[in-house]
Amino acid sequence: MEDLLFLREALKEAEKAFSYGEVPIGAVVVKDGQVISRAFNRKEFLQDPTAHAEILAIREASRKLNSWRLEGCTLYSTVEPCVMCAGAIIQSRVDRVVYSVPDPKFGGVESIFKILSDKRVNHRPEVLKLELPEALKLLKEFFKLLR
Repeated sequence: MEDLLFLREALKEAEKAFSYGEVPIGAVVVKDGQVISRAFNRKEFLQDPTAHAEILAIREASRKLNSWRLEGCTLYSTVEPCVMCAGAIIQSRVDRVVYSVPDPKFGGVESIFKILSDKRVNHRPEVLKLELPEALKLLKEFFKLLR
């Protein structure tokens, strides 16, 4: 139940992204039952291809904890992390990843690549896919408006 609560917090971030015309993906990092960072996609605003919600949330969590090691943390994302974000998850040592919508074009967790479970990497976080229909609905609405 707690996972769903925090995934809904990530959805609030995705809704902010939608309102700014960004691809509606949101992320939060949680440690000891507390949200320590939150972010939404800002690629367009920052003109930065690395400004994904997950990357921005990891950066902020690292600043707040004064450590690049996010052991004991869970990253919640409304969409399956891409290859770049999966790499950042491994590098930051996040313990768990919870996401909702699979990404058949860029997915780095299960859809295309299985980076987080690859036995060749030195850190493999626990992964949970948890359906949140509102996250998928928001994405569909966003891309419908683009067409």
